[in-house]
Amino acid sequence: MRVNRILLSVALVVVALVIQVSVLARLHLPGAVPDLLLLTVLGLALVYGHVGGALVGFGAGLLADLAPPADHAAGRYALVLCVIGYLAGLARPDNGRLRSATGPMVVVVAAAIGTTLLYAGVGALVGDTAARHVGLPGLLFTAALYDLLLAPFVVPGIMALARRAEHDPLADTNAAAQSPDISSGWLSGGTGLRIGRQRNGLRVKTARARVARAGRIKGVKRL
Repeated sequence: MRVNRILLSVALVVVALVIQVSVLARLHLPGAVPDLLLLTVLGLALVYGHVGGALVGFGAGLLADLAPPADHAAGRYALVLCVIGYLAGLARPDNGRLRSATGPMVVVVAAAIGTTLLYAGVGALVGDTAARHVGLPGLLFTAALYDLLLAPFVVPGIMALARRAEHDPLADTNAAAQSPDISSGWLSGGTGLRIGRQRNGLRVKTARARVARAGRIKGVKRL
């Protein structure tokens, strides 16, 4: 990942984690908790692709595993978000721009359900049966509902920031130094055409002046 991607991803993930722990986790909503960290990973994965989505998801999940008041084994949420980020990156548009809101909303619902199922499945493997006592169907419904309601306010903004950060002046300068500049080629070509036209114009003017002089000389001789 490029430097601008890393800096933007770290900043967005840290902000999302702080809001997640300090605000959303204290709302005491029925069922699940709105997952702002998941939406941040989805927004970045839809711009950076599957590889970038997996890396961002792993880093975000690892921070969530280590941040208090985490009550599960470290690496559990990192694995879940890594898989979700990879799968969400596969749905990345070709040009990084969305034509409609239907696709991202489907991705958000699928990611919310998939995250809950994966988290519960990994917990079952390590002996954590909390999801059974709370009720898995209720968690799935509320997780998808909360994330779907929060997504329009989060995902488009994150994608816009990620697309804007894709413009790296240092990378563009290095690329321009290593490869020929197409625009400069067009400019030089246009300049050459203009010079050619100017030379042709001078030749025409010179020929006309010679003809005029010859006519004058002939007129003088006739007189």
